[in-house]
Amino acid sequence: MTTSPTEATASGGPGATSEDAVEGGGRQRALVVGTGLIGASVGLALRRAGWLVSGVDLVPGVAADALRRGAIDRDGDDPGATLAVVATPVRAIADVVRRLLEDPSRRPDLVVTDVGGTKGSLVKEVDHPRFVGGHPMAGSEQIGVAGARPDLFVGASWVLTPTDVTDPSAYARVRAVLAGFGAQVIALAPDHHDALVAVVSHVPHLTAAALMDLAAGVAERHAALLPLAAGGFRDMTRVAAGHPGIWPDICEDNAPAIVATLDSLIEALSAMRRRVAEGDRASLLEVLERASVARRALTDRAAVPEALAEVRVPVPDRPGVLAEVTTLAAELGVNIVDLELAHSVEGSLGVLVLVVDGGVAPRLVEALIGRGHAATAVPLGSGQ
Repeated sequence: MTTSPTEATASGGPGATSEDAVEGGGRQRALVVGTGLIGASVGLALRRAGWLVSGVDLVPGVAADALRRGAIDRDGDDPGATLAVVATPVRAIADVVRRLLEDPSRRPDLVVTDVGGTKGSLVKEVDHPRFVGGHPMAGSEQIGVAGARPDLFVGASWVLTPTDVTDPSAYARVRAVLAGFGAQVIALAPDHHDALVAVVSHVPHLTAAALMDLAAGVAERHAALLPLAAGGFRDMTRVAAGHPGIWPDICEDNAPAIVATLDSLIEALSAMRRRVAEGDRASLLEVLERASVARRALTDRAAVPEALAEVRVPVPDRPGVLAEVTTLAAELGVNIVDLELAHSVEGSLGVLVLVVDGGVAPRLVEALIGRGHAATAVPLGSGQ
């Protein structure tokens, strides 16, 4: 997609009228650019939270379908939106974001985020305080608007990638919206995000596709193969049913991290082959047990903390401090339940207030102090 949202509207929907720009009954207004599976799910989640949602899509009829299915309120652009979510293919995101932020007809307080699967190259192309890069770690084997759900992001991790230029208020606004979806918001440096998602998203998808393609080839010679596919095979290859069209861009954009991870996987599979070929039962059992423990632990990490604490961090008015604090929390595995930036009436200091699990708050405070921040933790409900 290389057109602006307004141009997309002209080619695929009736567009916004002057009356549209002022109506809304006091509701917060959002624009979703790209109304496929993720974009339509964002629209549904926003509408459930009370937002008035407009949507555009370059493909004729897609936004109209999203409107019929209740994913958006209006098929067309909305220059009066205060939030825009760009859900186009990866290669088109930077151009759409720049057009939104540089359009003088839009509100000066418009904040833009995206849902792209790679972040490093994007944030280099879009260097703007009111852009907050994002990536929901959620999806479906279903394709398009028909698979959209308002609860798609409940319990899912949603990565935000603040940079040195990110406006803390813009970050806080986007974060609050996503937390309202029920997502677990995590802040990561863009390049760190790309390296990690290569391991947990990109290579798993390519592996599932390779295995499914292998099985399909065998099935051409042995018709009984696929009917034998049980739960394990279906679970492992489920993601291969996702939209194929988004993956060439992702692989091109994140090639170094994906190739490095594929190399590691090939090495691990070669070691597994050796264990099987040589009948090395002890080594085989060791790696299977280690993987079993790690997989069970993965399902336990979403536990709700019994007690929360506020971590208060006085921060100077300088670029990058928000990214520094929030990405440090992610590196320590500390989930930020809520975030607020309180500006000081006088001087150049503010206070960043992070609500986190009380059990890990001391660890975060210690790390922040080690970085030169005068951080403190106060249990919620203590009255302090």
